[in-house]
Amino acid sequence: MNPQDTDPKLIDALNRASSLELFQLSTIIERMLADSRRILAVRANMNLGQTVRLLDWRDGQMRTGKVVAMKDTQVTLHEEAMRREWKLPYGAVEPSGPASPPAAASARTAPPQNLPSRGDFRCGEKVSFDDKYLQRQMGIVVRINQRTATVDTGNGYSWRVPFHMLRQVFDI
Repeated sequence: MNPQDTDPKLIDALNRASSLELFQLSTIIERMLADSRRILAVRANMNLGQTVRLLDWRDGQMRTGKVVAMKDTQVTLHEEAMRREWKLPYGAVEPSGPASPPAAASARTAPPQNLPSRGDFRCGEKVSFDDKYLQRQMGIVVRINQRTATVDTGNGYSWRVPFHMLRQVFDI
């Protein structure tokens, strides 16, 4: 990373820290970056094919790449300039867009527009949603509740899913 990009006070404080203190700080930072809320905040502003900024850990330079795959804890990017694939943790990626505010902060300030509601779904419809492990689930709506729909995924499990998390699936 370029020394001119870093706050000199921060560098000075880190230089004065013992090796054990630096290790403790490193452990805390790793835990914070692995926090599922942070990962979800980045993923909420990202989709396949989107151009994002990434940090090249080798030289500290910011580069751009296209999202080609999204896994639980890492994203795969294709960088056109170097013709290279990157597999990075979500913390090393900055989604492009207007200022990219964290998802939690933007959700509190502006109410989401055009979210699906109870009236958009019927029993027997095929739907999909992302579960708490960020895995895509597909199933059939078997019951419409007040705030959720009960979805049978056909593998012995049924889920109660809020309407705003459901997406209709159309067979072609």
